[in-house]
Amino acid sequence: MAALAAPRIVAIAEAPAEGPAHNPWAIALVVTMATFMELLDTSISNVSLPHIAGGLGTSYDESTWVLTSYLVANAIILPMSAWLSRAFGRKRYYMICVALFTASSFLCGVAPSLAMLIVFRVMQGVGGGGLAPVEQAILVDTFPKEKLGGAFALYSMAMVTAPAIGPPLGGWITDNFSWRWVFFINVPIGILSLLLSSRLVHDPVEFTEERKQVRRSGHLRIDYVGITLIAVGFACLEVVLDRGERDDWLESHFIATFLAIAVIAIAIAIWWEWRHDDPVVELTLLRERNFAIANVYYFLFAFGLFGSTVLIPEMLQTLYGYTATDAGLVLGPGAAVVTLMAPLVVRILPRIGAKRMLAFSFTIAALSFFYYSGMTPETDYFHFALARAFQGFGYAFMFVPVTQLAYSYLPKNKNNKGSSLTNLCRNWGASFGISFVTTMLERRTQYHQSVLVGNLTSADASVQQFVKTSSHFLVTRGATTPDAIHQAYGMVESMMTQQAAMLAFMDCFHLLAIVVLAGLPLALLIKRFDIGKAASAGH
Repeated sequence: MAALAAPRIVAIAEAPAEGPAHNPWAIALVVTMATFMELLDTSISNVSLPHIAGGLGTSYDESTWVLTSYLVANAIILPMSAWLSRAFGRKRYYMICVALFTASSFLCGVAPSLAMLIVFRVMQGVGGGGLAPVEQAILVDTFPKEKLGGAFALYSMAMVTAPAIGPPLGGWITDNFSWRWVFFINVPIGILSLLLSSRLVHDPVEFTEERKQVRRSGHLRIDYVGITLIAVGFACLEVVLDRGERDDWLESHFIATFLAIAVIAIAIAIWWEWRHDDPVVELTLLRERNFAIANVYYFLFAFGLFGSTVLIPEMLQTLYGYTATDAGLVLGPGAAVVTLMAPLVVRILPRIGAKRMLAFSFTIAALSFFYYSGMTPETDYFHFALARAFQGFGYAFMFVPVTQLAYSYLPKNKNNKGSSLTNLCRNWGASFGISFVTTMLERRTQYHQSVLVGNLTSADASVQQFVKTSSHFLVTRGATTPDAIHQAYGMVESMMTQQAAMLAFMDCFHLLAIVVLAGLPLALLIKRFDIGKAASAGH
């Protein structure tokens, strides 16, 4: 029997790729285009929320469901993308995702009401959620091991650039056109991506053969229990993370209920998926040490990147008076540095090794956050842009080695399920990072206000001197003495509020540095592997 099976295995291995051969870099550009579009959409609509609320006649708080609905749908579909690509075929599933994302983007642009916009955003999140995991699997199967680093360098540019340009691009489009064009711009890019991927992307022969064998054996069963548990658990958890701070966390019955449902559903899902023969999410892959460490790195990377991407523009707009566009432009140098450094990282990675490069990467990223935490109200644009460039320099050395690390000992037939898990960790890192900074900013601002109020009283000599000087100046400008004194105390309160907010922002950057610094000792646990070469058979 073994003798009969051996020639069949060799035949499969040596069979030509399904469809005509294409330049792998053309394939990489096509699939990265769609992923860039999806990542851009996670942040581009944030600055348009006030305009969406005004245009559709709703409150700002109600309009935030435009963001939440997209993130919830994304969180549900991400872990299922591997199973869905095997059920439909990778190319077919990828094209379905692009088509759904493009069509729902158009529908979002023409939505007549908030309810319809939320429905179309859910559809958009379902389509967008499958793009990044499938792209990673396509890159791994398209490029030989020795060129995989370059492919993921291209992918890293999209990962860092899209969130950076989203807010300023969204602000510019909204100010000069309409909030509806934030969604319409996806349509031509989506159509182009759909046309190119239909011609260039093909399923590998091994993947196609595996699907045929599974279908013949009847093992492609639908895991209804796993799908339901994952959908309910991840949807509830995303709602908790996205709306927790707005609704005061566990003080809200709504948030407490959703958190309880999320914890129970996810706990049962982990138990169920671990024991299932053909799980939707193959958690047993985390037994491989390098793959598990790579997932933690993805989480830490997204935690710091997306947390700071939310924190920096908010600080610049609230404390420094920057416009949304100018605040967004501060993020540009970080993306530019990653783009410029990517080719160098690919070249030096085999010499330095993933372990040392990842330790260096997270150390530099942590130091950039410490640099942010030492800024003052007098800090200018140059130093903010320099700090972001410093952060980008750190992250430039992260993405290529961590993707090599993830697939270093992963069997090729597990690429699909592996990419689903890594993108899930990246997605949760972003959600937890954003939720963390928004919550800590609110809490630390309240704390610093209480401390400053306790030390700033009308009996304080410095306060009295400031009020006396300021009121005298205002009187010379024509104000009455009572009005001048009232305005002077108002200035004291305004300065106190500004200082409390500044201290809170600095605390958040300090905490981000500590979280990201956890990536340094983690590098010591990495199991040695050769960059650009397949893992040995013993592993």
